[in-house]
Amino acid sequence: MSSEQTAPDFDRMATLIKRQGEELGFQQIGISDIDLQQHGEHLERWLAAEFHGEMSYMRRHGEKRYQPDKLIEGTCRIISVRMDYWPESAAPAEEILNNPARAYVSRYALGRDYHKVLRNKLKKLSHYIESLAGPFGHRVFVDSAPVLEKAIAEKAGLGWIGKHTNVLNERAGSWFFLGELYTDLPLPVDVPASNHC
Repeated sequence: MSSEQTAPDFDRMATLIKRQGEELGFQQIGISDIDLQQHGEHLERWLAAEFHGEMSYMRRHGEKRYQPDKLIEGTCRIISVRMDYWPESAAPAEEILNNPARAYVSRYALGRDYHKVLRNKLKKLSHYIESLAGPFGHRVFVDSAPVLEKAIAEKAGLGWIGKHTNVLNERAGSWFFLGELYTDLPLPVDVPASNHC
C-alpha cells in the first residue's frame, strides 16, 4: 500500500451499508462472522435423528451449510437482511375469514416473488458496496443454496430462533423474509440476538 492510500474504514463502511440497505427497503441489516459451529452441531444431531423426513436435500452439501467459507471461498463476513411482509394496513385475518366473498391467502404470497425482490435489492446493495470498497468477493443468497439463514440472522442480531423454529424479532414477529450477502470484507460484526422465548 502506498503512502497515498489509506486502509479502508470498515466501521464507516458498515454504517453506510446499513443506511443504503434501509434506503433499498430492508427493515434491518446485520453483520455476522462465519462461526456457525454450534448451529452445525445442532444440524448434525437433527439429521442423525432423521427429523428431516423426506427432505433428503438437507443431507447434501455437508459442512458447507455451517462453514460458509467452504461454500464460498474467502468469505469472512455475512450481511444478513430482513424485509417485512406484514403490511401495517393489513385487515385482521378474522375479518377476511368471516367474509364468504373473500379468500385468505398467506401474506407472504400476496406480493411479487420474494426470491427475485430480495435478490435484486441485495445485488443493488453489492453494487453500492463496490462503489465504497472497490471490487470485492461476494455472493447473494435468498433460499438459493445450503445456507443456515436463520442461524446467520440470529448471529447478525436480526432476531432469535423461536420454539417454532422461525426467526423472531421483537418488533416484526416472524413476518419477514431473510437474505444474505456473503463477503470477504472484514466488516465489524453486530451483537447476536438473545433468545426471549
